[in-house]
Amino acid sequence: MIVHFILSGETLESISEEIHLENPKYLKEFHNTHCAREDIIQDTLIPGKKLIIPGINKVREYNSLNDAPFKNPKLNPEIPFSPENFSRIYAVVNKELYENELEKRHAVLTYTVSLKWMRNENGFHIFHLFKNNFSDGQGNMMTDLASESIRSLNPLEIKTDLKGNLVSIQLTQQTMDHFEKIMKRLSDLFPDKYAEIYLDEFERAVRKRSIFNSRMKNDVFIKNYFASLRNPFANGKSFFQQSVGEENTDITLQQKIENPEYNNEIVILQNPQYSESDIEFSGKYTLYTKTGLIKNIDLHYTVFQFGFKNSSFFTVSELS
Repeated sequence: MIVHFILSGETLESISEEIHLENPKYLKEFHNTHCAREDIIQDTLIPGKKLIIPGINKVREYNSLNDAPFKNPKLNPEIPFSPENFSRIYAVVNKELYENELEKRHAVLTYTVSLKWMRNENGFHIFHLFKNNFSDGQGNMMTDLASESIRSLNPLEIKTDLKGNLVSIQLTQQTMDHFEKIMKRLSDLFPDKYAEIYLDEFERAVRKRSIFNSRMKNDVFIKNYFASLRNPFANGKSFFQQSVGEENTDITLQQKIENPEYNNEIVILQNPQYSESDIEFSGKYTLYTKTGLIKNIDLHYTVFQFGFKNSSFFTVSELS
């Protein structure tokens, strides 16, 4: 037996994880069997009080019962990815909030995304993605230019592996064949000198396939829709890496199933695997159980950097 003094924020679950005890109920049971009457745990742990912890052999004995809640098969699903004949339209809202000691400002961008499965090609899935109906509630020239530039490239061709993980993004051959006309039209619509600078960079990025692929992989919709959600679950958890914020900082996300009593839809909750002092993150995905395709996304993350607090709220909702 080991005597541990409970720290603020500790739970039966967190301590059980540290000592590799699979079912936290046995930690409470062991403590209450061996402690003084006044130290019996009723519901929650009280910081500063003693907790009697089982030794390694007792932990092994408990684990051999194989009855930990996280071993429920429905908490360890093998999520499929079956997009054949898939076609959906989504409403997207991306809200950014910037704060420091002197100011607070925000920006909201809404648009729709049409996503259609096209074919299976050499073991990869090919999708066409269209972005439309952009609105930021302000209608300034540069926002209109950016929106029109994106629309002019429709559709983007998305390649994923058989688990739905993003492989590459490129333009269709038809778009590339007509790119001179696209640039001429954009220049005519936006003759401003600042627009000219933007369009020069836009053309450079589009014509250089590696640059285009790299930048589009950081598009907020693409990187979150085609994230590695379907990595294998074990002991009620799965993990994958994602980038957040303007600096595209990588974090490792831990996924859990919200409720094992699911049927047609499965809800996945996401949080950082490790506590980060400069990043907060929470995510919720709703997927169709049969196909593993996404119905809704709700993400919120905050990045603290150089005295700034940058918060992002990103939602995707299926329309049809």
